[in-house]
Amino acid sequence: MRIVSAMENDNNQPRAPGIPLSRKLCYAVGGMPYQMTSNAKGFFMQIFLLDVVEMGAFSASIILFLGRAWDAITDPLIGYTVSKSGRTRIGKLIPWIVFSMPLGVLSYIMLWYTPQDAMSPASNFCWYFTWCCLFDTFMSCYHVPYSSLNMFLGGNERDRDSATGYRMGMEVFATLAGATIQGQIVGVYHAKKSQACSSQNDTKLPVGNVTTSPDGISETLQNTRRAYLTAALLLGLLYFLCCLVLFIGVKEQLAPLSKLDRINKSYLTSMKMVVCHIPYVQLVFGFLFSSIAFQMAQGNFALFCTHAADMGQYFQHLVLILLTAATLSIPLWQTLLVKLGKKTTIFIGLSSYIPALTVISLVRSNFPVFIIMSVLAGTSLAALYLLPWSMLPDVVDDFKVKNPSCQDLEPLFYSCYVFFNKFGGGMAIGVSTLVLHFAGYKPGACRHNPEVIYSLRILFAPVPICLLLVGIVMFYFYPINEERRQQIQKALRKAGAENSMKEEELRI
Repeated sequence: MRIVSAMENDNNQPRAPGIPLSRKLCYAVGGMPYQMTSNAKGFFMQIFLLDVVEMGAFSASIILFLGRAWDAITDPLIGYTVSKSGRTRIGKLIPWIVFSMPLGVLSYIMLWYTPQDAMSPASNFCWYFTWCCLFDTFMSCYHVPYSSLNMFLGGNERDRDSATGYRMGMEVFATLAGATIQGQIVGVYHAKKSQACSSQNDTKLPVGNVTTSPDGISETLQNTRRAYLTAALLLGLLYFLCCLVLFIGVKEQLAPLSKLDRINKSYLTSMKMVVCHIPYVQLVFGFLFSSIAFQMAQGNFALFCTHAADMGQYFQHLVLILLTAATLSIPLWQTLLVKLGKKTTIFIGLSSYIPALTVISLVRSNFPVFIIMSVLAGTSLAALYLLPWSMLPDVVDDFKVKNPSCQDLEPLFYSCYVFFNKFGGGMAIGVSTLVLHFAGYKPGACRHNPEVIYSLRILFAPVPICLLLVGIVMFYFYPINEERRQQIQKALRKAGAENSMKEEELRI
Protein backbone atom coordinates (compact mmCIF):
# COMPACT_ATOMS: atom_id res chain seq x y z
CA MET A 1 0.00 0.00 0.00
CA ARG A 2 1.32 3.43 -0.96
CA ILE A 3 1.27 5.98 1.90
CA VAL A 4 1.20 9.66 0.96
CA SER A 5 1.50 12.79 3.08
CA ALA A 6 -1.44 15.12 3.72
CA MET A 7 0.87 18.12 4.20
CA GLU A 8 0.17 21.48 2.63
CA ASN A 9 2.69 24.33 3.05
CA ASP A 10 2.12 28.05 2.94
CA ASN A 11 5.01 29.17 0.76
CA ASN A 12 7.34 26.96 -1.25
CA GLN A 13 6.07 23.54 -0.17
CA PRO A 14 3.92 21.78 -2.76
CA ARG A 15 0.29 21.36 -1.90
CA ALA A 16 -0.78 17.76 -1.36
CA PRO A 17 -3.51 16.61 -3.69
CA GLY A 18 -7.00 16.92 -2.32
CA ILE A 19 -9.27 14.02 -1.49
CA PRO A 20 -10.85 12.59 -4.67
CA LEU A 21 -14.63 12.68 -4.82
CA SER A 22 -14.77 8.91 -5.20
CA ARG A 23 -12.83 8.44 -1.95
CA LYS A 24 -15.10 10.90 -0.12
CA LEU A 25 -18.19 9.05 -1.31
CA CYS A 26 -16.84 5.60 -0.43
CA TYR A 27 -15.79 6.91 2.98
CA ALA A 28 -19.24 8.43 3.50
CA VAL A 29 -20.99 5.18 2.57
CA GLY A 30 -18.94 3.40 5.23
CA GLY A 31 -20.65 5.45 7.94
CA MET A 32 -24.15 4.29 7.01
CA PRO A 33 -24.29 1.02 9.02
CA TYR A 34 -23.76 2.73 12.38
CA GLN A 35 -26.49 5.29 11.81
CA MET A 36 -28.96 2.84 10.26
CA THR A 37 -28.74 0.40 13.15
CA SER A 38 -28.28 2.90 15.98
CA ASN A 39 -31.24 5.04 14.98
CA ALA A 40 -33.45 2.03 14.36
CA LYS A 41 -32.62 1.07 17.95
CA GLY A 42 -33.12 4.64 19.13
CA PHE A 43 -36.56 5.06 17.59
CA PHE A 44 -37.94 1.53 18.00
CA MET A 45 -36.10 -0.44 20.71
CA GLN A 46 -38.06 1.06 23.58
CA ILE A 47 -41.48 0.44 22.06
CA PHE A 48 -40.29 -3.00 20.82
CA LEU A 49 -39.37 -4.14 24.33
CA LEU A 50 -42.43 -2.63 25.99
CA ASP A 51 -45.25 -3.30 23.51
CA VAL A 52 -43.97 -6.18 21.31
CA VAL A 53 -41.87 -8.27 23.68
CA GLU A 54 -44.16 -7.02 26.48
CA MET A 55 -41.26 -6.70 28.89
CA GLY A 56 -41.70 -4.81 32.13
CA ALA A 57 -40.69 -1.16 32.01
CA PHE A 58 -38.12 -1.62 34.78
CA SER A 59 -36.37 -4.50 32.99
CA ALA A 60 -36.46 -2.61 29.70
CA SER A 61 -34.89 0.45 31.36
CA ILE A 62 -32.06 -1.72 32.73
CA ILE A 63 -31.36 -3.17 29.28
CA LEU A 64 -31.43 0.22 27.58
CA PHE A 65 -29.24 1.91 30.19
CA LEU A 66 -26.74 -0.84 31.00
CA GLY A 67 -26.48 -1.78 27.33
CA ARG A 68 -25.47 1.76 26.45
CA ALA A 69 -23.23 1.99 29.53
CA TRP A 70 -21.43 -1.18 28.44
CA ASP A 71 -21.16 0.19 24.92
CA ALA A 72 -19.74 3.45 26.21
CA ILE A 73 -17.19 1.74 28.46
CA THR A 74 -15.88 -0.44 25.64
CA ASP A 75 -15.29 2.51 23.28
CA PRO A 76 -12.15 3.96 24.95
CA LEU A 77 -10.76 0.44 25.43
CA ILE A 78 -11.30 -0.35 21.77
CA GLY A 79 -9.85 3.04 20.81
CA TYR A 80 -6.69 2.30 22.79
CA THR A 81 -6.48 -1.22 21.34
CA VAL A 82 -6.78 0.18 17.84
CA SER A 83 -4.03 2.70 18.64
CA LYS A 84 -1.79 -0.10 19.90
CA SER A 85 -2.36 -2.25 16.82
CA GLY A 86 0.18 -2.25 14.02
CA ARG A 87 -0.20 -1.38 10.36
CA THR A 88 -0.98 -4.23 7.96
CA ARG A 89 -0.94 -4.47 4.17
CA ILE A 90 -4.46 -3.01 4.04
CA GLY A 91 -3.82 -0.42 6.74
CA LYS A 92 -4.20 -0.03 10.47
CA LEU A 93 -7.86 0.98 10.80
CA ILE A 94 -9.57 -0.78 7.90
CA PRO A 95 -8.85 -4.35 9.16
CA TRP A 96 -10.84 -3.56 12.32
CA ILE A 97 -13.74 -2.35 10.22
CA VAL A 98 -13.77 -5.34 7.88
CA PHE A 99 -13.29 -8.18 10.37
CA SER A 100 -15.84 -6.87 12.91
CA MET A 101 -18.56 -6.53 10.28
CA PRO A 102 -19.84 -10.16 10.14
CA LEU A 103 -20.18 -10.35 13.91
CA GLY A 104 -21.93 -6.99 14.00
CA VAL A 105 -24.46 -8.11 11.37
CA LEU A 106 -25.21 -11.37 13.20
CA SER A 107 -25.67 -9.75 16.61
CA TYR A 108 -27.93 -7.03 15.18
CA ILE A 109 -30.25 -9.59 13.63
CA MET A 110 -30.39 -11.63 16.84
CA LEU A 111 -31.20 -8.49 18.83
CA TRP A 112 -34.61 -8.28 17.10
CA TYR A 113 -35.30 -12.02 17.12
CA THR A 114 -37.65 -13.52 19.70
CA PRO A 115 -36.61 -17.19 20.08
CA GLN A 116 -39.90 -18.36 21.59
CA ASP A 117 -43.47 -17.12 21.55
CA ALA A 118 -43.52 -17.06 25.33
CA MET A 119 -40.34 -16.61 27.39
CA SER A 120 -39.99 -16.09 31.11
CA PRO A 121 -39.17 -12.53 32.23
CA ALA A 122 -35.66 -13.64 33.27
CA SER A 123 -35.04 -15.33 29.90
CA ASN A 124 -36.33 -12.28 28.05
CA PHE A 125 -34.00 -10.02 29.99
CA CYS A 126 -30.92 -12.22 29.51
CA TRP A 127 -31.56 -12.71 25.80
CA TYR A 128 -31.97 -9.06 24.85
CA PHE A 129 -29.34 -7.75 27.23
CA THR A 130 -26.73 -10.22 25.94
CA TRP A 131 -27.33 -9.45 22.27
CA CYS A 132 -27.53 -5.73 22.97
CA CYS A 133 -24.08 -5.78 24.59
CA LEU A 134 -22.60 -7.97 21.86
CA PHE A 135 -23.94 -5.80 19.06
CA ASP A 136 -22.73 -2.60 20.69
CA THR A 137 -19.26 -4.10 21.21
CA PHE A 138 -18.90 -5.21 17.58
CA MET A 139 -20.30 -1.92 16.33
CA SER A 140 -17.67 -0.09 18.42
CA CYS A 141 -15.00 -2.22 16.72
CA TYR A 142 -16.42 -0.93 13.44
CA HIS A 143 -17.25 2.68 14.24
CA VAL A 144 -14.24 3.79 16.32
CA PRO A 145 -11.66 3.06 13.59
CA TYR A 146 -14.09 4.28 10.94
CA SER A 147 -14.57 7.68 12.57
CA SER A 148 -10.78 7.97 13.11
CA LEU A 149 -10.27 7.31 9.41
CA ASN A 150 -11.35 10.91 8.73
CA MET A 151 -7.87 12.03 9.80
CA PHE A 152 -6.20 9.72 7.26
CA LEU A 153 -8.01 10.39 4.00
CA GLY A 154 -5.39 12.81 2.64
CA GLY A 155 -5.75 16.50 1.72
CA ASN A 156 -5.87 19.42 4.15
CA GLU A 157 -8.38 20.58 6.78
CA ARG A 158 -10.85 21.91 4.19
CA ASP A 159 -10.74 18.58 2.39
CA ARG A 160 -11.44 16.85 5.70
CA ASP A 161 -14.37 19.17 6.41
CA SER A 162 -15.72 18.42 2.96
CA ALA A 163 -15.35 14.67 3.56
CA THR A 164 -17.12 15.11 6.90
CA GLY A 165 -19.95 16.89 5.11
CA TYR A 166 -20.32 14.01 2.66
CA ARG A 167 -20.14 11.55 5.54
CA MET A 168 -22.82 13.30 7.58
CA GLY A 169 -25.04 13.72 4.56
CA MET A 170 -24.80 10.00 3.91
CA GLU A 171 -25.25 9.15 7.59
CA VAL A 172 -28.41 11.23 7.85
CA PHE A 173 -29.62 9.55 4.68
CA ALA A 174 -28.77 6.22 6.32
CA THR A 175 -30.83 7.25 9.33
CA LEU A 176 -33.67 8.03 6.95
CA ALA A 177 -33.21 4.71 5.14
CA GLY A 178 -33.08 2.75 8.39
CA ALA A 179 -36.17 4.47 9.76
CA THR A 180 -37.96 3.98 6.42
CA ILE A 181 -37.20 0.27 6.29
CA GLN A 182 -37.97 -0.32 9.95
CA GLY A 183 -40.87 2.11 10.15
CA GLN A 184 -42.68 1.01 7.03
CA ILE A 185 -42.29 -2.69 7.80
CA VAL A 186 -43.33 -2.55 11.45
CA GLY A 187 -45.35 0.66 11.47
CA VAL A 188 -48.40 -0.94 9.89
CA TYR A 189 -48.74 -3.30 12.84
CA HIS A 190 -48.37 -0.51 15.40
CA ALA A 191 -51.00 1.42 13.45
CA LYS A 192 -53.37 -1.55 13.61
CA LYS A 193 -52.95 -1.70 17.35
CA SER A 194 -53.56 2.05 17.71
CA GLN A 195 -56.73 1.77 15.64
CA ALA A 196 -57.92 -1.21 17.64
CA CYS A 197 -57.20 0.61 20.89
CA SER A 198 -58.97 3.77 19.76
CA SER A 199 -62.17 1.78 19.19
CA GLN A 200 -62.05 0.16 22.62
CA ASN A 201 -62.42 1.42 26.16
CA ASP A 202 -60.34 -1.43 27.57
CA THR A 203 -56.86 -1.00 28.98
CA LYS A 204 -55.46 -3.99 27.12
CA LEU A 205 -55.29 -4.71 23.43
CA PRO A 206 -58.41 -6.75 22.55
CA VAL A 207 -57.88 -10.09 20.93
CA GLY A 208 -61.48 -10.81 19.98
CA ASN A 209 -61.09 -9.42 16.45
CA VAL A 210 -57.81 -11.15 15.64
CA THR A 211 -56.94 -14.75 15.08
CA THR A 212 -55.26 -16.26 18.11
CA SER A 213 -52.68 -19.02 17.91
CA PRO A 214 -52.96 -22.11 20.12
CA ASP A 215 -50.40 -20.85 22.61
CA GLY A 216 -52.51 -17.79 23.29
CA ILE A 217 -50.40 -15.15 21.56
CA SER A 218 -52.30 -13.07 19.05
CA GLU A 219 -51.50 -13.38 15.37
CA THR A 220 -51.04 -9.62 15.25
CA LEU A 221 -48.26 -9.83 17.83
CA GLN A 222 -46.57 -12.68 16.01
CA ASN A 223 -46.69 -10.76 12.72
CA THR A 224 -45.22 -7.72 14.43
CA ARG A 225 -42.30 -9.78 15.71
CA ARG A 226 -41.72 -11.22 12.23
CA ALA A 227 -41.79 -7.70 10.82
CA TYR A 228 -39.05 -6.54 13.22
CA LEU A 229 -36.90 -9.53 12.25
CA THR A 230 -37.43 -8.87 8.53
CA ALA A 231 -36.33 -5.26 8.98
CA ALA A 232 -33.24 -6.43 10.86
CA LEU A 233 -32.30 -8.80 8.02
CA LEU A 234 -32.57 -6.01 5.45
CA LEU A 235 -30.48 -3.62 7.53
CA GLY A 236 -27.91 -6.36 8.10
CA LEU A 237 -27.58 -6.83 4.34
CA LEU A 238 -27.06 -3.08 3.84
CA TYR A 239 -24.48 -3.14 6.66
CA PHE A 240 -22.45 -5.73 4.67
CA LEU A 241 -22.72 -3.84 1.36
CA CYS A 242 -21.65 -0.50 2.87
CA CYS A 243 -18.60 -2.09 4.49
CA LEU A 244 -17.67 -3.62 1.15
CA VAL A 245 -17.82 -0.21 -0.58
CA LEU A 246 -15.59 1.32 2.12
CA PHE A 247 -13.03 -1.47 1.82
CA ILE A 248 -12.82 -1.18 -1.98
CA GLY A 249 -12.81 2.62 -2.23
CA VAL A 250 -10.71 3.94 0.68
CA LYS A 251 -6.99 3.58 1.37
CA GLU A 252 -5.37 5.07 4.46
CA GLN A 253 -3.07 8.09 3.97
CA LEU A 254 -0.56 9.58 6.38
CA ALA A 255 -1.39 12.86 8.16
CA PRO A 256 1.01 15.48 9.58
CA LEU A 257 2.61 14.31 12.84
CA SER A 258 0.92 10.90 12.50
CA LYS A 259 2.61 7.70 11.35
CA LEU A 260 -0.29 5.22 11.69
CA ASP A 261 1.95 3.17 13.96
CA ARG A 262 1.67 1.64 17.42
CA ILE A 263 1.60 4.07 20.33
CA ASN A 264 4.20 3.52 23.05
CA LYS A 265 2.27 4.93 26.03
CA SER A 266 0.13 3.10 28.57
CA TYR A 267 -3.66 3.27 28.54
CA LEU A 268 -3.89 5.47 31.65
CA THR A 269 -1.18 7.85 30.42
CA SER A 270 -2.85 8.19 27.03
CA MET A 271 -6.28 8.73 28.59
CA LYS A 272 -4.88 11.37 30.93
CA MET A 273 -3.38 13.30 28.03
CA VAL A 274 -6.67 13.17 26.13
CA VAL A 275 -8.98 14.22 28.97
CA CYS A 276 -6.61 16.97 30.12
CA HIS A 277 -6.78 18.73 26.76
CA ILE A 278 -9.14 21.60 27.62
CA PRO A 279 -10.62 22.33 24.14
CA TYR A 280 -11.43 18.65 23.81
CA VAL A 281 -13.17 18.53 27.19
CA GLN A 282 -15.29 21.59 26.38
CA LEU A 283 -16.25 20.20 22.98
CA VAL A 284 -17.08 16.79 24.45
CA PHE A 285 -19.38 18.18 27.13
CA GLY A 286 -21.14 20.46 24.68
CA PHE A 287 -21.72 17.46 22.43
CA LEU A 288 -22.73 15.30 25.42
CA PHE A 289 -25.52 17.52 26.70
CA SER A 290 -26.79 18.30 23.22
CA SER A 291 -26.76 14.62 22.28
CA ILE A 292 -28.64 13.63 25.44
CA ALA A 293 -31.28 16.23 24.62
CA PHE A 294 -31.80 14.96 21.08
CA GLN A 295 -31.69 11.29 22.04
CA MET A 296 -34.15 11.72 24.90
CA ALA A 297 -36.67 13.36 22.57
CA GLN A 298 -35.96 10.75 19.87
CA GLY A 299 -36.27 7.79 22.23
CA ASN A 300 -39.63 8.95 23.58
CA PHE A 301 -41.05 10.13 20.25
CA ALA A 302 -42.87 6.88 19.37
CA LEU A 303 -44.41 6.54 22.83
CA PHE A 304 -45.28 10.25 22.95
CA CYS A 305 -47.05 10.14 19.59
CA THR A 306 -48.84 6.90 20.49
CA HIS A 307 -50.02 7.65 24.00
CA ALA A 308 -49.85 11.43 24.58
CA ALA A 309 -50.59 13.05 21.22
CA ASP A 310 -53.07 10.60 19.62
CA MET A 311 -50.74 10.34 16.58
CA GLY A 312 -49.75 6.69 16.92
CA GLN A 313 -50.82 5.78 13.39
CA TYR A 314 -48.71 8.62 11.97
CA PHE A 315 -45.48 8.50 13.97
CA GLN A 316 -43.54 6.46 11.39
CA HIS A 317 -44.48 9.05 8.74
CA LEU A 318 -43.38 11.88 11.04
CA VAL A 319 -40.05 10.13 11.58
CA LEU A 320 -39.53 9.94 7.82
CA ILE A 321 -40.42 13.63 7.40
CA LEU A 322 -38.00 14.59 10.17
CA LEU A 323 -35.15 12.56 8.73
CA THR A 324 -35.81 13.71 5.16
CA ALA A 325 -35.54 17.31 6.36
CA ALA A 326 -32.29 16.42 8.15
CA THR A 327 -30.85 14.84 5.00
CA LEU A 328 -31.70 17.83 2.82
CA SER A 329 -30.34 20.29 5.42
CA ILE A 330 -26.76 18.98 5.49
CA PRO A 331 -25.64 21.10 2.49
CA LEU A 332 -27.19 24.17 4.13
CA TRP A 333 -25.18 23.71 7.34
CA GLN A 334 -22.03 22.90 5.36
CA THR A 335 -22.39 26.20 3.48
CA LEU A 336 -23.02 28.17 6.68
CA LEU A 337 -20.08 26.41 8.33
CA VAL A 338 -17.75 27.79 5.67
CA LYS A 339 -19.24 31.30 5.63
CA LEU A 340 -20.00 31.91 9.31
CA GLY A 341 -17.62 29.57 11.10
CA LYS A 342 -18.37 26.44 13.09
CA LYS A 343 -19.21 28.01 16.46
CA THR A 344 -21.74 30.48 15.06
CA THR A 345 -23.35 27.81 12.90
CA ILE A 346 -23.80 25.35 15.74
CA PHE A 347 -25.56 28.00 17.87
CA ILE A 348 -28.05 28.63 15.06
CA GLY A 349 -28.58 24.94 14.38
CA LEU A 350 -29.14 23.74 17.93
CA SER A 351 -31.35 26.68 18.92
CA SER A 352 -33.94 25.83 16.25
CA TYR A 353 -34.71 22.56 18.06
CA ILE A 354 -36.25 24.36 21.03
CA PRO A 355 -39.37 25.83 19.33
CA ALA A 356 -39.95 22.53 17.50
CA LEU A 357 -40.08 20.53 20.74
CA THR A 358 -42.18 23.17 22.46
CA VAL A 359 -44.90 23.23 19.80
CA ILE A 360 -45.04 19.44 19.37
CA SER A 361 -45.44 18.94 23.13
CA LEU A 362 -48.32 21.45 23.34
CA VAL A 363 -50.30 20.43 20.25
CA ARG A 364 -52.51 17.34 20.09
CA SER A 365 -53.91 15.49 17.06
CA ASN A 366 -52.85 18.16 14.56
CA PHE A 367 -50.99 16.41 11.76
CA PRO A 368 -50.11 19.54 9.66
CA VAL A 369 -48.51 21.26 12.67
CA PHE A 370 -46.60 18.10 13.52
CA ILE A 371 -45.28 17.99 9.94
CA ILE A 372 -44.00 21.58 10.08
CA MET A 373 -42.33 21.11 13.46
CA SER A 374 -40.84 17.77 12.37
CA VAL A 375 -39.19 19.56 9.44
CA LEU A 376 -37.74 22.17 11.82
CA ALA A 377 -36.57 19.47 14.24
CA GLY A 378 -34.95 17.56 11.37
CA THR A 379 -33.08 20.66 10.24
CA SER A 380 -31.67 21.06 13.75
CA LEU A 381 -30.81 17.36 13.93
CA ALA A 382 -28.66 17.81 10.80
CA ALA A 383 -26.65 20.48 12.61
CA LEU A 384 -26.01 18.09 15.51
CA TYR A 385 -24.84 15.43 13.06
CA LEU A 386 -22.47 17.69 11.16
CA LEU A 387 -21.01 20.40 13.38
CA PRO A 388 -19.55 18.53 16.41
CA TRP A 389 -17.91 15.94 14.14
CA SER A 390 -16.53 18.72 11.96
CA MET A 391 -15.09 20.44 15.04
CA LEU A 392 -13.38 17.33 16.44
CA PRO A 393 -10.49 17.21 13.88
CA ASP A 394 -9.61 20.80 14.84
CA VAL A 395 -9.24 19.72 18.48
CA VAL A 396 -7.07 16.75 17.47
CA ASP A 397 -4.89 19.04 15.37
CA ASP A 398 -4.59 21.45 18.30
CA PHE A 399 -3.44 18.57 20.51
CA LYS A 400 -0.85 17.44 17.96
CA VAL A 401 0.57 20.96 17.70
CA LYS A 402 0.86 21.23 21.48
CA ASN A 403 2.17 17.66 21.91
CA PRO A 404 4.29 16.91 18.81
CA SER A 405 6.06 14.01 20.52
CA CYS A 406 2.76 12.17 21.19
CA GLN A 407 1.52 10.73 17.90
CA ASP A 408 -1.21 8.38 16.69
CA LEU A 409 -3.76 8.99 19.46
CA GLU A 410 -6.52 9.80 16.98
CA PRO A 411 -8.48 6.58 17.64
CA LEU A 412 -8.50 7.35 21.37
CA PHE A 413 -9.80 10.89 20.77
CA TYR A 414 -12.57 9.60 18.55
CA SER A 415 -13.44 6.67 20.81
CA CYS A 416 -13.83 8.92 23.88
CA TYR A 417 -16.00 11.24 21.79
CA VAL A 418 -18.21 8.30 20.85
CA PHE A 419 -18.12 7.13 24.48
CA PHE A 420 -19.78 10.27 25.79
CA ASN A 421 -22.31 10.28 22.98
CA LYS A 422 -23.34 6.69 23.68
CA PHE A 423 -23.29 7.09 27.44
CA GLY A 424 -25.54 10.11 27.09
CA GLY A 425 -27.90 8.12 24.89
CA GLY A 426 -28.00 5.32 27.44
CA MET A 427 -28.74 7.79 30.20
CA ALA A 428 -31.51 9.39 28.14
CA ILE A 429 -33.34 6.18 27.24
CA GLY A 430 -32.65 4.33 30.49
CA VAL A 431 -33.80 7.17 32.73
CA SER A 432 -36.83 7.80 30.52
CA THR A 433 -37.98 4.19 30.71
CA LEU A 434 -37.34 4.09 34.47
CA VAL A 435 -39.47 7.21 34.94
CA LEU A 436 -42.28 5.56 32.97
CA HIS A 437 -41.97 2.49 35.20
CA PHE A 438 -42.45 4.52 38.36
CA ALA A 439 -45.28 6.46 36.71
CA GLY A 440 -47.16 3.18 36.24
CA TYR A 441 -46.58 2.32 32.56
CA LYS A 442 -48.25 -1.00 31.68
CA PRO A 443 -46.70 -2.90 28.73
CA GLY A 444 -49.21 -3.58 25.97
CA ALA A 445 -51.82 -1.24 27.42
CA CYS A 446 -54.09 0.83 25.18
CA ARG A 447 -54.78 3.46 27.84
CA HIS A 448 -52.44 4.83 30.49
CA ASN A 449 -52.99 6.81 33.66
CA PRO A 450 -52.49 10.61 33.67
CA GLU A 451 -49.11 10.25 35.44
CA VAL A 452 -47.71 8.32 32.47
CA ILE A 453 -49.02 10.88 29.97
CA TYR A 454 -47.61 13.74 32.05
CA SER A 455 -44.24 11.97 32.31
CA LEU A 456 -44.09 11.50 28.53
CA ARG A 457 -44.74 15.20 27.98
CA ILE A 458 -42.01 16.21 30.44
CA LEU A 459 -39.51 13.72 29.02
CA PHE A 460 -40.22 14.79 25.45
CA ALA A 461 -39.79 18.58 25.71
CA PRO A 462 -38.90 20.36 28.99
CA VAL A 463 -36.04 18.06 30.00
CA PRO A 464 -34.39 17.96 26.53
CA ILE A 465 -34.70 21.74 26.20
CA CYS A 466 -32.90 22.30 29.52
CA LEU A 467 -30.14 19.87 28.53
CA LEU A 468 -29.79 21.53 25.15
CA LEU A 469 -29.35 24.95 26.76
CA VAL A 470 -26.51 23.54 28.88
CA GLY A 471 -24.88 22.17 25.73
CA ILE A 472 -25.15 25.54 23.99
CA VAL A 473 -23.44 27.23 26.97
CA MET A 474 -20.60 24.69 26.78
CA PHE A 475 -20.13 25.41 23.06
CA TYR A 476 -20.01 29.14 23.87
CA PHE A 477 -16.86 28.58 25.95
CA TYR A 478 -15.26 26.32 23.34
CA PRO A 479 -11.99 28.18 22.53
CA ILE A 480 -11.27 27.22 18.91
CA ASN A 481 -12.80 29.87 16.66
CA GLU A 482 -11.93 30.45 13.00
CA GLU A 483 -8.89 32.60 13.82
CA ARG A 484 -7.49 29.99 16.19
CA ARG A 485 -8.22 27.25 13.66
CA GLN A 486 -6.12 29.00 11.03
CA GLN A 487 -3.26 29.36 13.51
CA ILE A 488 -3.41 25.64 14.29
CA GLN A 489 -3.28 24.68 10.63
CA LYS A 490 -0.34 27.01 9.99
CA ALA A 491 1.58 25.52 12.92
CA LEU A 492 0.69 22.00 11.82
CA ARG A 493 1.94 22.59 8.28
CA LYS A 494 5.15 24.08 9.61
CA ALA A 495 5.74 21.10 11.93
CA GLY A 496 4.96 18.70 9.12
CA ALA A 497 7.43 20.44 6.81
CA GLU A 498 10.16 20.31 9.46
CA ASN A 499 9.57 16.60 10.01
CA SER A 500 9.76 15.96 6.29
CA MET A 501 13.06 17.83 6.04
CA LYS A 502 14.51 15.83 8.95
CA GLU A 503 13.44 12.55 7.39
CA GLU A 504 14.97 13.62 4.08
CA GLU A 505 18.26 14.52 5.79
CA LEU A 506 18.34 11.13 7.51
CA ARG A 507 17.82 9.35 4.20
CA ILE A 508 20.68 11.34 2.65
